[in-house]
Amino acid sequence: MSYLYLALAIVAEVTATTFLKQSAGFTRLVPTLVMVTGYAISFFFLSLTLRTMPTGVAYAIWSGFGIVLITAIAWIWHGQKMDGPAIIGIAMIFAGVLVMNLFSKTTGH
Repeated sequence: MSYLYLALAIVAEVTATTFLKQSAGFTRLVPTLVMVTGYAISFFFLSLTLRTMPTGVAYAIWSGFGIVLITAIAWIWHGQKMDGPAIIGIAMIFAGVLVMNLFSKTTGH
């Protein structure tokens, strides 16, 4: 269940961060409400994850996948350009999360 909770936390955080930009500095009500709700849901599910998974591992996965997904959304929907070093950096973050999950004994399985 911890990975399901963590996945829900990641999706909620990515949604909230996407709406953070659309809130225009908290001046637009609906995007601001979606953002606040998303962050609350994200932290709720992250707290459930931490019942069975070490904090450092959960946070690394949560933030790593969040960075990768936010970058993809910014590229696809907001037209953000990425150069070679940025793509390599994102690939390294993704690879780091995979290494932790596939080879580390500290993931709380």
